[in-house]
Amino acid sequence: MIIQRVVLNSRPGKNGVPVAENFRMEQSTIADMIQAGQVLVRTLYLSVDPYMRCRMNEDTGSDYLLPWQLSEVADGGGIGVVEESKHDNLAKGDFVTSFHWPWQTMAILDGGLLQKLVPELVNGRLSYFLGAAGITGLTALLGIKEKGHVAVGANQTMVVSGAAGACGSLAGQIGRLEGCSRVVGIAGTDEKCSILVQEMGFDAAINYKKVDVSERLRELCPGGVDVYFDNVGGDISDAVISQMNRNSHIILCGQISQYNKDVPYPPPLPPDVEKIQKERNITRERFLVLNYLDKQEASVLQLCQWIQEGKLKVRETIVEGLANIGAAFQSMMNGGNIGKQIVSVSK
Repeated sequence: MIIQRVVLNSRPGKNGVPVAENFRMEQSTIADMIQAGQVLVRTLYLSVDPYMRCRMNEDTGSDYLLPWQLSEVADGGGIGVVEESKHDNLAKGDFVTSFHWPWQTMAILDGGLLQKLVPELVNGRLSYFLGAAGITGLTALLGIKEKGHVAVGANQTMVVSGAAGACGSLAGQIGRLEGCSRVVGIAGTDEKCSILVQEMGFDAAINYKKVDVSERLRELCPGGVDVYFDNVGGDISDAVISQMNRNSHIILCGQISQYNKDVPYPPPLPPDVEKIQKERNITRERFLVLNYLDKQEASVLQLCQWIQEGKLKVRETIVEGLANIGAAFQSMMNGGNIGKQIVSVSK
């Protein structure tokens, strides 16, 4: 069977900025017959995420992420529909997902490694299972619950950097739902800041490209910061940490400002900021959602309930066509999107 697939064409280098040309679409073939336990799937949606930048390097710098290989098919979160099945628990027409979905139009996969989806849980919006009701939503919810120590009635102020991104836009809303009394987002355009406040219920948002972040934080968070959902690292995080209260908590979700630099993860703080962190007993622990698989099912159901009730607003940027996944990746890494970046492969 002839298919289309996207492979890693070149590496940007550890300190390089990824471009669409790092990927290449090509024609390939898969077997015409499937074996026992396998399913033939047609790809519907693929997820494009910041962590994938690490997979473009020969060494990902992580013990849980494998690098993509040159001229080999890339993979990540994906959703598809079963076209043919020789697996006992899956039938033609079932919608399925995997965290290791190949970037190709059709694939033969081990049915035992796929998770069956229930579209009704997300009001039929299947792509949500890659974002708000998937690994992105789980990262936001479990990060806040496990590392944020948010408590109802504690009058806590949360700051979210990268707040208009896939994870940040959910984290601010979930922080509020879990009990934070004040939520402030940091983003890079006036449009993003407006959406955070008007659509997603943030109390305020800071355009870091236009104003002094430290000065604006002092105005918006006069009682200091209790919980910091850190999606970016770098100078922005240094400014937030400097205004955090004693015994406060950093949820170390991502460090996108550092992804194109050859530095360890999590990147070390500047000496003066590290001094503040230690003196104020601010927790800053690496968070990995894969360590909480026992809480995944209940957490997904909670996310779906919030979505159905309209309490969790979801933004997606959908790019049409597998051929455009490289451009979608480049745009996502440049911070050009609001919410989750999804590539629609077929209808």
